[in-house]
Amino acid sequence: MAKRISQSSINWAALAERVPEHQKPQFIAFKSKADNYLRKVQQLPDAPPKLDWAFYKAKVPVPGMVAEFEKSYSALNIPFPADTVSGQLDSQEKEIKQDIEKFKTESNARIEEYKKQLAHLASLLPYDQMTLEDYRDAFPEDALDTLNKPTFWPHAPEDQLGYVDKTEAPSKH
Repeated sequence: MAKRISQSSINWAALAERVPEHQKPQFIAFKSKADNYLRKVQQLPDAPPKLDWAFYKAKVPVPGMVAEFEKSYSALNIPFPADTVSGQLDSQEKEIKQDIEKFKTESNARIEEYKKQLAHLASLLPYDQMTLEDYRDAFPEDALDTLNKPTFWPHAPEDQLGYVDKTEAPSKH
């Protein structure tokens, strides 16, 4: 006989903490369906109903018919389906955990890099107090270099001589 389900094995509170805010309605609908299913299962009896075979033997006139039904009914066994996917789920869980750990280490490396960048930006003068020379010293790759690379106002790349738009398809003539 199959194991009787008495309560959900899911920790709904822990799961709810991990659900993003925009997916809360779907989570609530899913939990409601799972709870309704569990209630329906719990309403069913643990075992099939017991039949009063003596009552049927007294009422059915065909000799041996009730005895044959009783024998067939007692021999009836509905097997519980075999678990064939737990191994697959365990292997997928291990792979996913490895992916999560890899993502965490990569994220921590990015966080450290961003912290360095923030520390560098915090060490600079505020932009409203910077001169052009201070900006050139802090961001040499972005600053205007009027001696080595003169540009025309408004100093945007598309306003300069010889600018070629890389998003346009080359002309065929």
